[in-house]
Amino acid sequence: MLVLGSICAFFAYKMYHKPHVNVAASKSDISLSADKILTDFTSDENAANAVYLEKIIEVNGIISDVKIENEKGIITLKTNDDFGSVLCHLSENATKEMNTLKTGQSIRLKGICTGFLMDVILVKCEISNQ
Repeated sequence: MLVLGSICAFFAYKMYHKPHVNVAASKSDISLSADKILTDFTSDENAANAVYLEKIIEVNGIISDVKIENEKGIITLKTNDDFGSVLCHLSENATKEMNTLKTGQSIRLKGICTGFLMDVILVKCEISNQ
């Protein structure tokens, strides 16, 4: 029991002190459209989780909404699905740059996929183009 407890404590410590990923400096694992990632999640969420979850995703699409909540920018990308979209929660640096963005504009963003809750969620997003 003591050995098992020590192993669990070691892994918990390592996970807690895991270094933060610098999305801007990292190469994207996958590049695709907002429609494709949403379709993948709505058709088979478990398979999509295996492919996208915790990976750096570069997604391109059309901006349907730009807003700030709790001092962080959120860009919503339009998809062909009336009930779902891709929500991109921006980093602090990207939030400072979002004042030039407009609804209907084409954009490419890079962020970490954290899953699907009616919308695909990307966090720590950086703007790849403007």
